[in-house]
Amino acid sequence: MAPSSAVAIEEALLAWFDAHRRDLPWRRTKDPYRILVSEFVLQRTRVASGTPYYERFLRRFPDVASLARAPLADVLREWEGLGFYRRARNLHAAAKAIVERHAGQIPSRAADLRELPGVGPYTAGAVASIAFGERVPAVDGNAVRVIARLHRIEQDVSHGPGRARVHALAKDLVPVSRPGAFNQALMELGATVCVPRAPACDRCPLADLCLARAAGIQASLPWAAAPRPVREVPVAFAYAESKGRVLLVHRPEGGLLGGLWSLPGGELDSDDVRASLRGLVHAQTGGRTRIGGPVLSVDHTFSPRIWRGAIYACRFPPGRLARGARWMTPEDARSEPLVPFVRKAIAALAARTTLESFDRRRR
Repeated sequence: MAPSSAVAIEEALLAWFDAHRRDLPWRRTKDPYRILVSEFVLQRTRVASGTPYYERFLRRFPDVASLARAPLADVLREWEGLGFYRRARNLHAAAKAIVERHAGQIPSRAADLRELPGVGPYTAGAVASIAFGERVPAVDGNAVRVIARLHRIEQDVSHGPGRARVHALAKDLVPVSRPGAFNQALMELGATVCVPRAPACDRCPLADLCLARAAGIQASLPWAAAPRPVREVPVAFAYAESKGRVLLVHRPEGGLLGGLWSLPGGELDSDDVRASLRGLVHAQTGGRTRIGGPVLSVDHTFSPRIWRGAIYACRFPPGRLARGARWMTPEDARSEPLVPFVRKAIAALAARTTLESFDRRRR
């Protein structure tokens, strides 16, 4: 890119950003910890959805030391509802690494940030440029779209040469002065103006410099590989009560919803729902159960799968439970990290049980 073109992009984009940027909580601070937390929260989460979780998380863990000290279960509990729980585990591990390796100070260079658990090129670039002013790019999906259109990149930008070209162009574009503001401006433009299906070119500060718009192909760029198809997976879960307590199991770390508590059950391995559920319950709790009828449906989406099935009323005989299985009162469950739809299901079923008991007493 010619220097004059880069300068024109920088000036137009920063002027637009200064006038039109959204007032977001992580833009009101230079605290690298708060910026780091925001980047983890916003991975695969929209700003509107992520903002209340960001604010709640910081109330509970206001600095890197408090996060590093906290048990992982507490971190997962605060993350509950955001999904993609690996982000929470990585953020917790990164906080521990910052305390242990960097005396509690978040590294200022992108290269050092990359050494932290869960921190990739984008997050490292965002924190280093926004919090510390390092001249490095921060290329998220919104920035990729702007650059692909601006430079009319007619290649698959999701990987390979197309992706490498986007990153090289982004690196050249970042100015020496205000690199963090420039990176945010590029992402803001992609999030609010240069949107995927109907870019608002009439409101774009870079419209006259955009090669895709000049060719009339802005809506067809960027090219990317087709997303993985969403698959439907059958599931079944067991709801067993005893003396006001519900039987729950701790999902193993590293898997889907790892580290959270759930009702026994999960993805089925055969068409025989009851036999498959009995096998899952036995494997997870060490006990055998009598399975009744379905009491609540399950319809929950994870990327890239949908869980569909039901929760079944079950009778669970007294006896010793396997490690990772536990009877919990509602009060116990409130303080533990639960699979969100399981928390809602327990509340609904407990209320139903209370009402049925009340009706029986009245009769």
